[in-house]
Order: sequence, then C-alpha cells, then structure tokens
Amino acid sequence: MDYQSVYKHSMKDPEAFWAEAASLIDWDKPWDKVLDDANKPFYRWFSGAMMNTCYNAVDRHVIAGRGDQAAIIHDSPVTGSKRVITYAELQQQVAKMAGALQAQGVTKGDRVIIYMPMVAEALIAMLGCARIGAIHSVVFGGFSSHELATRIDDAKPKMIVAASCGIEPNRVVHYKPLLDEAIELSTHKPEHCLVLQRPEEPGTLVEGRDLGWAEALAAAEPADCVSVAATDPLYILYTSGTTGQPKGVVRDNGGHAVALAWSMGNIYDVQPGEVFWAASDVGWVVGHSYIVYAPLLRGCTTVVYEGKPVGTPDAGAFWRVIEEHKVKVLFTAPTAFRAIKGADPKAEHLGRYDTSSLSALFLAGERCDPDTLHWAEDILKRPVIDHWWQTETGWAIAANCIGIEQLPVKAGSPTCAVPGYDIQVLDDEGEPVKPGNIGRIMVKLPLPPGCLSTLWGNDTRYVQSYLSAEPGYYLTGDAGYLDEDGYVFVMSRIDDIINVAGHRLSTGAMEGVLASHPDVAECAVIGAADELKGELPLGLVVLKSGVERDHDTIKKELVKLVREQIGPVAAFKTVAVVERLPKTRSGKILRGTMKAIADGTTYKQPATIDDPSILDEITSSLSAIGYGRHD
Repeated sequence: MDYQSVYKHSMKDPEAFWAEAASLIDWDKPWDKVLDDANKPFYRWFSGAMMNTCYNAVDRHVIAGRGDQAAIIHDSPVTGSKRVITYAELQQQVAKMAGALQAQGVTKGDRVIIYMPMVAEALIAMLGCARIGAIHSVVFGGFSSHELATRIDDAKPKMIVAASCGIEPNRVVHYKPLLDEAIELSTHKPEHCLVLQRPEEPGTLVEGRDLGWAEALAAAEPADCVSVAATDPLYILYTSGTTGQPKGVVRDNGGHAVALAWSMGNIYDVQPGEVFWAASDVGWVVGHSYIVYAPLLRGCTTVVYEGKPVGTPDAGAFWRVIEEHKVKVLFTAPTAFRAIKGADPKAEHLGRYDTSSLSALFLAGERCDPDTLHWAEDILKRPVIDHWWQTETGWAIAANCIGIEQLPVKAGSPTCAVPGYDIQVLDDEGEPVKPGNIGRIMVKLPLPPGCLSTLWGNDTRYVQSYLSAEPGYYLTGDAGYLDEDGYVFVMSRIDDIINVAGHRLSTGAMEGVLASHPDVAECAVIGAADELKGELPLGLVVLKSGVERDHDTIKKELVKLVREQIGPVAAFKTVAVVERLPKTRSGKILRGTMKAIADGTTYKQPATIDDPSILDEITSSLSAIGYGRHD
C-alpha cells in the first residue's frame, strides 16, 4: 500500500473509500447513502445510519474481551498522583455518569457544558453525554466567567459539569467561583451543576442547583447506550470568531467516528492496545479528537497528563511519561518542544530516561519552524512529523501518513494532503496558482467525514465564514503554497501575509530563519504599520536559557540572516529581544495582539491568553525601540 494509490482512491471514489473505512465502526443500522449531497453545501456523511459513539469507544472493546486493558492513564505531576482505568472500569463509570445525567432530566439532544481540568472525569463526562445522545460542549477549564457565560447563552445547556478547581504548578485555579459568576452573568440558567470536588480546593455547592459528583454517581442507575443518527451532533466546540462572538463548531457522530478511527492507524500508525499520548487539553480540539475519541475508538490506551513540558518538575517531564507508560506516539505542539529546547538546549534530561518505546513524534497546532523540527529529530532519532489541521476539521488536513507510507520529510511542510482532502491554492480571483506561489489554501467540497457540519444554531454564519470566499470550496483561512511534489507549505494565516511596498511576504518564512539562529529559543514576526511601505516586518525573539552574548550583536546577526535567506525585499531591519511571548493557553502565539501593540491601536485582551501580564512587558519592549503609543 502506498500513499499515492490510497490518496487517488479517496479522490476518485470517496463514497467507496469512506464506506470501506466505516468498517472500523459498529453500526446499529447501515446508512442509506454514504455521502448525502441533497442540500449543498450542507453535505452529510452516512445519512440514515444509526450508531453510538460511546459504545464504539468503550463497550465494544469490553465485549471483545479486552476489558482488562488500560483505557486511560491519568498522570498528574501537579498533584503527585497516577491512576489507571481499564476499559471495563471505564464502561462502569461512564454508564453511571450517563445515569446521573438522566436522573437530572438530560436526554438525547440536550446540551451539557463541561468545564474541567485534565482529569479522567472530564473524559468520563464527555463519554457519558455521548452514551445517551446528549451534546457536550467542553469549555477550557479556567476560562473567564465572561467567556463561559457567552457559551452558556449560545449552547443553552440543561446542565453544567465542572470541577471545583484546576491545579497549576504554582497556583490553584478557582473554577467554582468562576462558574458561579458565569451563571450570574448569563441570560440562560442551567437547571443543575454537577461538581467534582477536588481535595485541593472543594467548592461551595449552591443548594437546589449543585450536586456533588461522587454522591450523584453513587446514587445513579447505570444507563445503556442510546442509538443516534450518524448525522446527529456529538458535540459543540467553540472557537474564537472575528466578531468577538465565539463560533460553535458542530461535529456529527458517524463521520467523526469513522474519520478518527481511520486516522489512528493510517496517519499515526497506532494499533489497538498501544499507548498514544496527545499532550494537549480536553478543552481544545486536539484533546477532543486525540485524548478522548480517536484512541478509544481504536482500542488504544490514552494518556491524560496534568502537567507541563517544563517545570513539573523539569524539562525531562515528557521523557519520564514516555518511559513510565511505554508511549508509542507522542502528539504535541511545537511550542512544547521550543520550551523544552529553551530550558535544556542540549537535551541532557533525555539521557536519564528510556524512551525506546517511542516510534514517532507528531507536532501540530501552529507552524513548526525547521529549527525545532531538526532539533527534535537530532535528539530523539525518530521520525518527527509536522501535520496541519484546525478546530473546524477535527483531524489532519495534511500529514505524513506513516501508517500508509512514510514519505520524505521536507522541513517547514506538513507533507501532503491526507486522503479525503482535495487541497488547492487559489489566488484572489479564484484561479489556481503555480507551484511555489503563495495563495489562499482551500479545500474543495465536500469536506471528508469528521469535519464540521455547521455552526451551532447558525447555518448562515457557517456559510459566510467558511464557504463564501470561493463557491465550492472551504476557506482554511491559511496562506501558503504547494510545491512541485504536492507538499503543502502553510506559511501563515491569510491576515499574516504582509504587504511590504507591494510585495506579498510570509511572516512564517521569516520566523523560520530567525528560529534557525543558535541563540534563539522561539520567535514571532509581525507586520507593523509603516507610512512609506505599508508594513514592515518586526521580529520578537526569546533567547535560549544561558545565552549571555551581547543582544545588539545577536540582533545584527538576525537581520543579516533574513536579508541573506529571504532577500532585501523583506526590508527586515528591526528585532526586539523579549523575555517571553504572549500565548494562548494552548500555546499559540498572539501575533495579532502584538501587532496592535506595535501599531498603537486599541485591542481587546484575548480571553484565551495564558498570562495577561506579558502584554505589559511586550508594550514596554516595543516602546523602547519606538513602536506603540506615544501619548
């Protein structure tokens, strides 16, 4: 089996391709049509079929005699605890969870918001909803009350499942007060809240509304799986919208289960019984797809890690988890490896652990700069696979599908289109651009199974946001190019292509150059407003731990590097050395916010920011070199 033949099959006969993939899932009733295109552009996969995602992720593995296999390993360095839950134990706990929901009147189609940290109970809550056909909407634990309230008002949940607190390396995050305030702020009021009381900080329960997790589950009757339509929603996941109003991405049951089960073997080369670790959070799409659903649908063991890549306790944290739990594949964000590299540039911690179980590292969530890729390859001596996908797609758009055929790696590229995705690069007139030329990266409709089917309660916004830029295409929002071999190069978001005196330039390409400098741990390039040239690139760099060289010398070297590798046309002249870069809690660098600071324009502090105090540091650093407000 080779990549090209599999990919061509998926393009030539998608219905046959996905019908074959659907054999990985148990169905209560077969489909009437594999692909239902009766209501374009609202395509539906496996219409007429009936199934249950929780049954496929849990019960069938127990029935198949694998109940004693570990389903979930919870590893929490912040609480000093470890816990293994077998498939049989998971089935019992999820059935109890589903029964507790039913006892409070939650039924098929009702929404349940889940507001929890990285604990096994978050997965149990998600699966409990799926078991009875309720639609879960996980909100990242610790999100502000305002952001939680907007999601409560949009999803209108019958119930909220929360934890009393989250644990960070140096602090306790007070979830329960945030939840209480969010309900106070919201117009819609959920009937009940189910609260997991963590010993580090139990919450105060509101009489008549709040229930304790332990008590509610102990009193519940186990619930059976409820058969739902393949096209029924499994979950809503909110992603930030340009208007400030979050967009509720809707994922269906059937297509989602087929795509994720297929991806485990074909993209990641992970088989039933093997250990898969996505070092993300259940609040993000990576957590939904590759902490919860994909590994369990495939019958794997999934690692739920409540810790950090550095600081819990050191930069060897990931290597410990790999050794202890015999992780076959690790999936994380490039930011995590930049953090490890910054704290331990020579990877001295790696030598303390046996990581021989690891067969591959997958990176996603942001563009992976070649320097980080090569550093990871050099220290791990394993394939390091950059792949590209989005909250909206739910799984990879482009990847090196090592379960089919491992293709040569090209640094800076997530390799080629995953089977099922017809990737094209179009100019502003909708015409395909030549190989090597930057344009808008689009996916020809229909999208494969597993991608968003609409936005919650807003079909019009779904079409406007994603399908209106070019008829018959999904707009990824990313800019980049295809090379002559069909490799995809995702350079930046469309609004991160800067225009320097009429030249369209990629900030991602410049970041790749800066990251290659031996003293740079991580970096960002933004387009700052300029009266003469429209925009000029501005580099912000964080230096590696222990670098004591003169900063002005390093800045000159960086400017020279960009001029040599991108060319004088980039007009790259300015670099600021900063202590750290502002990021979301999932590790994405907040380039748009830094651009607003540099331009001196007003901006709204992003709800997802990890540490708001960083913005003051960036403002001060940019002001020192002449950028920002000059009141």
